Amino acid sequence: MPPSDTFFTTAPGWEWLVILYFFFGGLAGGSFALAALVDLFGRPIDWPLARLGYIIAFVTLLPCPILLSADLTRPERFWHMLIASERAPAPIFKLWSPMSVGSWALLLFGLFSFLAFLGAVGSRGPLGVLRRDPLRWLIVLLGAAFGFFVASYTGVLLSVTNRPIWADTPLLGLLFLASGASTAAALMLLLGRPRGWVAPASLARLERLDTWVTILELVVLIAMVLSLGPLMSIWLSIWGLLLAVGVLLVGILLPLALHWGARQLGGASIAAASVLALIGGFILRAVIVLSSESL
Repeated sequence: MPPSDTFFTTAPGWEWLVILYFFFGGLAGGSFALAALVDLFGRPIDWPLARLGYIIAFVTLLPCPILLSADLTRPERFWHMLIASERAPAPIFKLWSPMSVGSWALLLFGLFSFLAFLGAVGSRGPLGVLRRDPLRWLIVLLGAAFGFFVASYTGVLLSVTNRPIWADTPLLGLLFLASGASTAAALMLLLGRPRGWVAPASLARLERLDTWVTILELVVLIAMVLSLGPLMSIWLSIWGLLLAVGVLLVGILLPLALHWGARQLGGASIAAASVLALIGGFILRAVIVLSSESL
């Protein structure tokens, strides 16, 4: 076993509920951030794509507080993460506590994603011109900021737990952010293509962006594994096999190949690439969490 003080710590007992929260949180944060980019810098024809992203962000965020609460020893006391029980209803915020910061970030992101969701479902066209609507600017920009935070925060949370793998690399936050963006783009491509809801030109630009984000995810994944140094031997196990096959091959390399061969293979290849990317994104979080929990 590689030398590391983290092997002498107690595992927090995080399993499938937390893995699902990490996955849905990444999807929600990534979808809102991508939708905001399209909304802010896209053309009027791109609005349906932004609208789809806002809807996905809110829908995929809905399970997150439920999953987090269900994982608590006392689920009915979830509100103690936000409210000081001894002086309720006074809020409690601990800047030094990753759990406290994450809880408030999730709450605020939920607020902005809900407002964007209402605007998306209530409009078939752009909600006015952003330059003439400061409120929309505020919702989109703050929602995107909290979306970026939620998508990456889960990786940062693992890094401060003093557990093997999690605490031995500084790149989990960046890896989860890149994975959140790639899986969000995959889901938007998968849902935006049927029935012509989104303009083909908008989907083509998103597809190109997804390719570059997936390449970034590949680079960060390799850098993360290398940053473990001698601890890389941990991956000489079933978890390493899952990382290589389920994440690297199924979730990254095959989707990239399908994107690059889309002209020859047709639109079905993009749908297949999207499904594979989503599977790989889920396996990534499962491997990262369970491999450390098993030590």
